[in-house]
This record gives sequence, C-alpha cells and structure tokens, in this order.
Amino acid sequence: MKTVTVEIKNDIALTFLHNLESMHVLRVIEDKTTKAKQKLSERFAGCLPKERAEELQKELTQMRNEWERDIY
Repeated sequence: MKTVTVEIKNDIALTFLHNLESMHVLRVIEDKTTKAKQKLSERFAGCLPKERAEELQKELTQMRNEWERDIY
C-alpha cells in the first residue's frame, strides 16, 4: 500500500475520490492538521537592506518629533 498527498481543486474531484473509496479502491484520509501561522516579523525579517531600514527608522523618528503633543 502506498500513501500519496493530493491537492483537491474542486468539489467534483472530492466526490470522485469518495466514490472510489466506497468501491474500496482507495481510502480517503483527510488531513486535519493546520500549519502554524508564521509571525509577520519572522516572515519579513531581513527583507529590507540595512541601509534602507535605517533610513526609514530616521524618517519615522523625525515624523514623530514633528507631531504636536499637548498632553495634560
């Protein structure tokens, strides 16, 4: 017996596989595991060149310093 992974593209294909299962040609094993979502910080870490990241950080700091803040 051999196990393969198949990507189902539409409901008709899934119905077809279930019909084959009812004829004892194959067995459908639905994968209930979900992939762990990757944090965006991990996903995009290192995407920007260091120089560009530093430039953006300076611009953000400058913009934050320009805000009027009347906190009482």
